Parts: sequence; C-alpha cells; structure tokens
Amino acid sequence: MADTEIVLASSSPRRRELLAELGIPFRIQTASVLETQRPGEPPAQMAERLAREKAEAVAAQLRATGLTKPTFVVGADTVVVNGRTALGKPANPAAAARVLRGLRGRSHRVITGVAVVNAQSGVAVEGASTTRVWIRNLSDQEIADYVDSGDPLDKAGAYAIQNRAFHPVERILGCYSNVVGLPLCTLAELLSKWNIVPRWTPTRQGLECECARLAR
Repeated sequence: MADTEIVLASSSPRRRELLAELGIPFRIQTASVLETQRPGEPPAQMAERLAREKAEAVAAQLRATGLTKPTFVVGADTVVVNGRTALGKPANPAAAARVLRGLRGRSHRVITGVAVVNAQSGVAVEGASTTRVWIRNLSDQEIADYVDSGDPLDKAGAYAIQNRAFHPVERILGCYSNVVGLPLCTLAELLSKWNIVPRWTPTRQGLECECARLAR
C-alpha cells in the first residue's frame, strides 16, 4: 500500500467519510461528467457507467500530469429508483418535496455503481450494489421542514438515511453504506482485484453485509 496511491473521484463528503472507514490513505480529485441516463439504459447499468466515466476522467487527468507510482481511481454514482423511474439529485426545493412525497410510505431501490480504474493502464473493474429501502410515512410538515433545511438538494432521492433528526428510513434490505453513497463491501471486493487489501474489509452474506455497523 505504501507504494500505491488511491484517488477518490468525488467531492462528496459522505463518500470521503465512508472511504476513510476502510483505513486506506487516499486523496480527492474530481472531473466534470454529465450525469444523464441514456435512452433505454437500465438504472444499474447507468450507475456503473457513470462511476466508470468519473474514474476514467480523473485517471486521464493524472496521466496528463505524470504518474510516479501505481495509482487507482475510485468512482461512484448513486441512483434512486422509484418503480421504473430513476431519480437523481432534485433540481430545486419544489422537486425535492415532490420526490419525498412520492417515496413516503413505500419502498424503492438505491443503486450505487462503483469503479476502480488503474490510472496507468486505464483498465477498470466495476460493479453495483442494490438496497431496498422503505421510507416511513412522512407528514407534509416533516417534508416541508426537511426541504427548508437544504439537506435534500445534493442527494439522490432527496434524502439522507444518516440524518438522525429527520430519520426518513423505516428499514432497509441490503447494504447500508450503499444508501449513503458508497457500498464499502462492493468497493473492497473491487480493490482486491488489484491486490489492495483495506484494514477493514466488510464481508457480506447474501444481501446482508458488515457495512450495517456504520448505522449504529
């Protein structure tokens, strides 16, 4: 690990905090990628593609400035799927309130695509994690107060599972850190393909994983 550099292709403070849980030294560098869904593209495929594109864009930047050690770039993209509709970050407070009203009292899927790109070769390994999430039956006033806080505006699906004051989620089936924005169990598996072993490697059995400890 001492001769290897890890770069996180995201400015998200949530992803930064999650990656730090693995005990891997890393730095942050970002690149602009248009986050749009292609016609007929399944949400999981979109999430993986965007994760790869983010990591590849940063890898290209790094190659252009010169690399002195093996460098691997981590990219991620999260999408919330309500029925057949893929939800990204709300464009404004009104859109955030509309999304939350559509999610309350029912379940939806959260999909995060993850990619790890070898910056020298450009070779990528990628995967995706899906979690089923049940939102509690939020009142209109709770939604209005949460939207007024500004918290939903930079989050896919317009909510943060880790917001303890709002407490939007009733229960989940699958990886907790995936809902926050970076499935650590999936990322650890991808890093292992490059022979990178974190200090903490969360394991999983079926849909359940050790990332749940982060919710406590």
